Amino acid sequence: MKRANSKFYNLGFMINCEQHVTIDKTIKKNHMKTMSRYILLTFVLIFTTIVFGQNGKIQSVKDDYRDFAYVKTSEVLLEVAEKGYKSVDLFQKLGNSYYFRNEMEDAAKWYGELMALEEVLDTEYYFRYALALKGIKDYEASDKWMKKFNELKPNDLRGKAFMSMVDYKSNIEEQSREDIEVVNLEFNTELSDFGTTEYENGIVFASARGGGRKYRWNEEPYLDLFTVEKIDSISYGEVKEIAGKVNTKFHESSAIFSPNGKYMFFTRNNFFKLRYKEDDTGINRLQLYRATLSEDGTWDEIHKIHFNSEDYSVAHPALNLTGTKLYFASDMPGTYGQSDIFVVDVNEDGTLGEPENLGSAVNTEGQESFPFMNTNGDLYFSSNGYPGLGGLDVFKSENLDQKVNSSNKNFSVLNVGAPVNSEFDDFGYYENLVSKRVYFSSNREGGKGSDDIYTFEITECEQLVTGTVQDLKTNELIPNATVILYDGEGNEIERKTVGNDATFEFDLGCNMEYLVRASKENYNSDEKRFTTPKKKQELKLQLLLEKDVQEIEPCDDLAKILDIPIIYFDFDKSNIRYDAEIEIQKVLAVLTKYPTMHIDIRSHTDCRGPASYNEKLSDRRAKSTRQYLIDKGIAAERLTAKGYGESRLVNDCGCEPTNVSSCSEAEHQLNRRSEFIITSINGKTCDEDKE
Repeated sequence: MKRANSKFYNLGFMINCEQHVTIDKTIKKNHMKTMSRYILLTFVLIFTTIVFGQNGKIQSVKDDYRDFAYVKTSEVLLEVAEKGYKSVDLFQKLGNSYYFRNEMEDAAKWYGELMALEEVLDTEYYFRYALALKGIKDYEASDKWMKKFNELKPNDLRGKAFMSMVDYKSNIEEQSREDIEVVNLEFNTELSDFGTTEYENGIVFASARGGGRKYRWNEEPYLDLFTVEKIDSISYGEVKEIAGKVNTKFHESSAIFSPNGKYMFFTRNNFFKLRYKEDDTGINRLQLYRATLSEDGTWDEIHKIHFNSEDYSVAHPALNLTGTKLYFASDMPGTYGQSDIFVVDVNEDGTLGEPENLGSAVNTEGQESFPFMNTNGDLYFSSNGYPGLGGLDVFKSENLDQKVNSSNKNFSVLNVGAPVNSEFDDFGYYENLVSKRVYFSSNREGGKGSDDIYTFEITECEQLVTGTVQDLKTNELIPNATVILYDGEGNEIERKTVGNDATFEFDLGCNMEYLVRASKENYNSDEKRFTTPKKKQELKLQLLLEKDVQEIEPCDDLAKILDIPIIYFDFDKSNIRYDAEIEIQKVLAVLTKYPTMHIDIRSHTDCRGPASYNEKLSDRRAKSTRQYLIDKGIAAERLTAKGYGESRLVNDCGCEPTNVSSCSEAEHQLNRRSEFIITSINGKTCDEDKE
């Protein structure tokens, strides 16, 4: 079933701009009430309205195309194309008419005809064709055209993001969860419903169910804000229009409420105090408004945000936990692409400061829109500028709210994967980390309407790790062995003593680093370090212990006896790394077991850096290791420590410049080591001449 691309006007920032499509779905005077996703259309208008050399039928729909009446436009242009007429303008308009309504199968077909003409095109068409191909899951062909797009426009952030993540499908698959059940909410209609936010004991969302005249873009009624009370996690009461003076005859969507419940920010077309305004090109933009809760429970006292403009769109507000920052989407001056995510300070009286673009670490030349900030300070937003499954995908930038005022603007961006993302448009993400409930909107196949609201419960991904403790040589079970679980930083989480069956099991989280170590008296310990998968599955380990028959003598190096990796320190550092800490605990165990043992800790460096500095650095490393063991309970008089710098290399990475430069990083690391030489045990001392 083909569906109208209502998401775009709902989005406020359309992916359908010709050159620099603005964030909101612009609307034309007397018949356009653009809201959320149609914003980007603004630029489509400017770029494609001039038609040259069209035949009569193409000319007849010129005005309809300019006014975003894509349903009517595609019907007429399809007749022309099916009669064998071919031209760049025809295929551009026909492809766009389907693309902007998210009918990607037809969009890919006509963009394919456009590419077959082998004419010089605006590079944006290569990007659109690649996105349309993703909409029909032809990722191989899509990647081909994205590479072409990058070749022709190498500085575009969208192409750069693609080229930096050519294996994006595998990365997305790792983030996806197959065990989550997504529910289409019962109050969705055959029209557009999207953009959920929780309020009191219900949710507020945008919908075209209000009736009235239809928007020519997709022949659906204009959007209003509605509220519905929750009965349980997936059942709801009667849907009602939000109370007050918020809804008008134009589009309203994307509401967010202040933590104290006093203010509501929402998106509306540029329509205020019965005045409808357009820019110089006849386009009505989206704007942000603030409503105040009255004593009777209605939303009144509507105020425009001071940085609204007739010349650009501002939409889709989101607040952080404390309500001190508001994030939104806009195509205002300084925007990188079709729409960007901005942030602005919120004053105590609900007024706003001056907006700031989040920068190229988040924004691209594509469409970034529908921001949402969870209580952990993680930013979620939708974008078509990063590699995804198709259309708009939902992305996450962890801890962005904490970083936004710092000098560190290198925000990470991660595709959240399925089931939130699909080959269709996925947007309007909202989550409650207390109730463990997620809402998002999508126009994916199988829905009730052009856009639907979906929900699911956040469940922790758990991995069951099981294993056995056995003898290395005989493979016999070893009962009563101790098995200890550590996290990735070496902190003990849990320990168990295995029974006669020598088995153990741990319930672990997904995508986390762990270490499991087994030990028993008269055996050398064994351990496994691993990272759990991102998808639930059962993991099995086998820990093999070898009988401790080796005699420990003075002058022996415990690092070799215990098979401890000799890389303990990062380059130019003297602090103990967490992975090295786990290994030093083996030395701690031996010192505890043999109370008469004394050791000399010897630290070494590679040849990089001045010799005097390396000697001091190695001495700090040795003393740092000694202090760690003292802090763990070993008597200070049992430990000596000294640094030898670069004087005792273990390979040919000599200190001459040619030798230093010819060695690999791994070879240099072999020289950055610590040794644990037994100086005395049970009354016997080390004869230095024996070394």
